[in-house]
Amino acid sequence: MMRPNILWICTDQQRFDTVSSLGNLRINTPHVDQLVEQGVAFTQAYCQSPVCTPSRASFLTGRYPQTTRCRQNGQKMPDNERLLPRMLADAGYRCGLSGKLHLASCANGRVEERIDDGYEVFHWSHHPQPDWPENAYTQWLTSKGVTWEELYQGPEKDYVKHGIPTEYHQTTWCAEKAIEFINEAPADGRPWLFSVNMFAPHHPFDPSPEYLARYRPEDMPVPKWRDGELESKSNFQRLDHEWAHNSPGGMRVSDITPQQSQAITAAYYAMCEQIDDQVGRMLAALDASGQRENTIVIFMSDHGEMLGDHGLYLKGPHFYDEAIHVPLVMSLPGTFAGGLRRSAFVELTDLCPTLLECCGLRVEPQIQGESFRKLLVDPLAPDEHRADVYCEYTNSWTHHRSYGSMLRTRDFKLVVYHGTGEGELYDLREDPDEFENLWSNPATQAVKLQLMQRLFDRSFFTLDPMPPRLGPF
Repeated sequence: MMRPNILWICTDQQRFDTVSSLGNLRINTPHVDQLVEQGVAFTQAYCQSPVCTPSRASFLTGRYPQTTRCRQNGQKMPDNERLLPRMLADAGYRCGLSGKLHLASCANGRVEERIDDGYEVFHWSHHPQPDWPENAYTQWLTSKGVTWEELYQGPEKDYVKHGIPTEYHQTTWCAEKAIEFINEAPADGRPWLFSVNMFAPHHPFDPSPEYLARYRPEDMPVPKWRDGELESKSNFQRLDHEWAHNSPGGMRVSDITPQQSQAITAAYYAMCEQIDDQVGRMLAALDASGQRENTIVIFMSDHGEMLGDHGLYLKGPHFYDEAIHVPLVMSLPGTFAGGLRRSAFVELTDLCPTLLECCGLRVEPQIQGESFRKLLVDPLAPDEHRADVYCEYTNSWTHHRSYGSMLRTRDFKLVVYHGTGEGELYDLREDPDEFENLWSNPATQAVKLQLMQRLFDRSFFTLDPMPPRLGPF
């Protein structure tokens, strides 16, 4: 078989409800909408951690965060973990990346340390700020005779800033590097994977001015919130309601007015549309180069963004759908179904084995995810994959010493904050927006116990299947 190429577009901190054709009529995303109409959209895709490093480590290996031992932002991926690009490179693929990787610490001027990741082409830029000489994006700005500092001078108000002009934006640069790679590929002759990892729409909320101008704050939804709802929630949420990330001096969430929250949402949507335009440029390059028919295109994000819902912004030890439910769209003309929307539960751990199967390669024994290839190629296949989805937070972000795990079924969501006695239980049939915590409700203790047993099983079976058993004794 002719092995397909893979264009893997992964945004940062983009929640599910930011795609027009999937239900948000306030946002403009025509190019992702095009992918939805040409491919398969998974409307119930969930990440395995609500913060960057553990989530990325998980979906790049097909293993759970606890198993990769890359459970926290600031930890380094162990050298013996195998990433999907390494597996593909071993099979003859040429692999490249632009933007963020975040499988090791890059704080305080430290350059992210790589393992044997398989990327032959590596344009690294964790975020746009010029915090490292090795930031390939800021090197690109220098080659154009400008600097990030001089460009990032737009006005700022209420946590919204006018960002860098579009032509110099990191999102534009990420797409430029992908297009260069796409155009070089036919001469190289090898099948390829290119991973595009723009930093947007991760905070700060700073789209290019032309995109910000397209969204009027007064047209934006106000966050989901009920007065007093946090009284029955975890202490971590009450802390983050005062200061986002539980980081005093940063984003004072409790003081944000509804009007200010609408302005933040407008900026966030603008960042998503800015990404969408660059998706369009990359798709056009695929078409122009004649490679579209043999290229799997993936659009997804590593985790979500609270965006004011439940009195919270950004991320943390929170398992609301806003934080863990992500867009996932996959297209391969002539092979994957077109215009199909799947409501089956899928986890991002499932991407790695799915892509290996799509490329005709062996699913390696350490992989814990479950391939959903049949949901892509057979429109008549039953719309089912997993009975539930699992997510974990193991002291993953520096501002919280929280150890939490979550199980979500069609009808219920259970969250356990281990060692605290705290938790959350939601009846999603009656309370889909997760306002009423039933954790301590006497009437729900039986279902809580059943879900805790299921969660314990899911957590237990994240145990590493390696090393393989060599014999009966």
